[in-house]
Amino acid sequence: MHVVVTGAAGMIGRKLTARLVKDGGLNGKPIDKFTLTDVVAAEKPAGFGGKVDIVTGDMAAPGAAEKLIAERPDVIFHLAGVVSGEAEIDFDKGYHVNLDGTRALLEAIRHAEGYHPKFIFTSSIAVYGAPFPHAIPDDFHLTPLTSYGTQKAISELLLADYNRRGFLDGVGIRLPTICVRPGKPNKAASGFFSGIIREPLAGHEAILPVADTVRHTHASPRAAVGFLLHAATLTREQLGPRINLAMPGVCCTVAEQIDSLTRIAGPQVAARIKRQPDELIMRIVSGWSERIDARRAAELGFKAEKNFDEIVKAHIEDELGGKIA
Repeated sequence: MHVVVTGAAGMIGRKLTARLVKDGGLNGKPIDKFTLTDVVAAEKPAGFGGKVDIVTGDMAAPGAAEKLIAERPDVIFHLAGVVSGEAEIDFDKGYHVNLDGTRALLEAIRHAEGYHPKFIFTSSIAVYGAPFPHAIPDDFHLTPLTSYGTQKAISELLLADYNRRGFLDGVGIRLPTICVRPGKPNKAASGFFSGIIREPLAGHEAILPVADTVRHTHASPRAAVGFLLHAATLTREQLGPRINLAMPGVCCTVAEQIDSLTRIAGPQVAARIKRQPDELIMRIVSGWSERIDARRAAELGFKAEKNFDEIVKAHIEDELGGKIA
């Protein structure tokens, strides 16, 4: 089996590739080749004895997508994208990467005669826009209030149409905010959700730009990888025509996040959080959904954590070796 991962140098891309290597394959089939692509060079997965092609460059550049699928990979995990805050600040870059790159890849697949891959696309709950019901179902109207959400919504519609026309077997997974993200802070508007946990646990100060009352839905990187792997097992018959669906997660307020941090790491760690309001972040977050009704995803077998304590503990186990600064 040949597997392509776009955005392979990113956190989820690295963890997905490592998990595939650890599992020894996908859907009961061994993987003999990875193609890992990003704007920066991805690392070859440790412990993998098969062939690995590392591809760097712009997916939307002429010929790039065609070259990527020239060997007709069996499964494509399309994770590449510009994050929410950056897409809002840089309009052209957001549309170029999040929409033009996705469209180029879909078009390359469509024009490859007789080719019909499994295609898993990472979307976002940013496709929804206020005002919201108490809990948002999969069929809630898509009225995104950010450029990032708009780019993801357009890509979802394209994926559904290419799937309907039989060019590929597609699944779009609307990720909740992935928390706790390891590594350095990025330009995602949602980055503070991870920052207020990750930085204090590492002994650093964290900035909280929104009110404690902000409520959102989260899942760990561990859960996100599980979503992707499970999506690759689903058939067209199981999914039906509604191939874009919201993933489960833990719904809680920022205050409840901090409570979890305090319970697990102590008040001295939680005291490293400093409140510093940011109007841009507050405006973006105010247009995001809070509670997600992910019953359909749960019925299809997708699983996430049951509470935010589990998310904090997963970060400590996976990224900190069980140690807290």
